[in-house]
Amino acid sequence: MRIAEAQEAKEGFSGFSGRSPPLPMFYVYILKCKDNELYTGCTDDLKDRIKRHQKGNVPATKDRLPVKLASYFAFANKYKAYEFEKYLKSGSGRAFTKRHFM
Repeated sequence: MRIAEAQEAKEGFSGFSGRSPPLPMFYVYILKCKDNELYTGCTDDLKDRIKRHQKGNVPATKDRLPVKLASYFAFANKYKAYEFEKYLKSGSGRAFTKRHFM
């Protein structure tokens, strides 16, 4: 039996490899704006969201361009991501971001 045939037999004729599809990820991101202030947000599509910020399509940052990605955090759990974003927008969270990302 050739290697390809062995692999096909292992996967079955449907081509299913037994691997699960990738889990969706949720991102909390920190942008550094032109005014040297930080902006924190949350999204499930980081690349698209950053592009939207950079094009001026996000009202919160359109007058603070250019923006640059300072950091991001990836979460498998949507609720944990939003909780972390909420923390970063609190008093102690803002102190944390300023201490580590300014």
